[in-house]
Amino acid sequence: MSGRSYPWWFGPASVLGAGLLVLLAKTWRLEWIGAAEREARRQAGERWIFALWHARLLALTITHRHRDVGVLISQHRDGELIARIAERLGYATGRGSSTRGGEEGARDMLRLAEEGRVLAITPDGPRGPAERVKPGLIYLASRTGLPIVPVAASARNEWRMKSWDGFRVPKPFAKVLVAYGPALEVPDRLEEGEAESWRLRVQGAIEDITRDLDRRVGQT
Repeated sequence: MSGRSYPWWFGPASVLGAGLLVLLAKTWRLEWIGAAEREARRQAGERWIFALWHARLLALTITHRHRDVGVLISQHRDGELIARIAERLGYATGRGSSTRGGEEGARDMLRLAEEGRVLAITPDGPRGPAERVKPGLIYLASRTGLPIVPVAASARNEWRMKSWDGFRVPKPFAKVLVAYGPALEVPDRLEEGEAESWRLRVQGAIEDITRDLDRRVGQT
């Protein structure tokens, strides 16, 4: 985002924000489901696109830091601070969204894929509708040839923000479950009708893994 100036305190705030998130995560009782297989695949050189709901973003940002992941972050002013925090947590960032800078965001994600990174997308972000997959994820998977891997996190003891998606923050010492769904291989050169079919399929896959985790932690 060259050519745009930001408040001086963005730098110190990003250091503080990243540090506080790491400290919070150290108190969690983490339980992983399917992590051993996923890590083995990564060590074998496989890559994919993580797909997760925006409301579950915070816990997954902490649990997947410093793992050579590229993420897409909004170009809005608040997105700059979020991007700086993400970079301090070891993420590579692309900037854009479905509402602003969409084409630029797609180019950034394609570049990150070409660099050999795993990608991560919140397909309902940055402004919703909540828990509804937008077509951009399907386009990206089709263009890169990377499978989509649904991922979710759930905690019974958490704060829920009064935001468009009910953003979730696990409380200190909460039990936090993280799980992965089966990989979905999206074909290239999709026709319009096929793209919609895949969008609904991915939608259902993220819903399934998220619902299963919520049930495991006793959420209603």
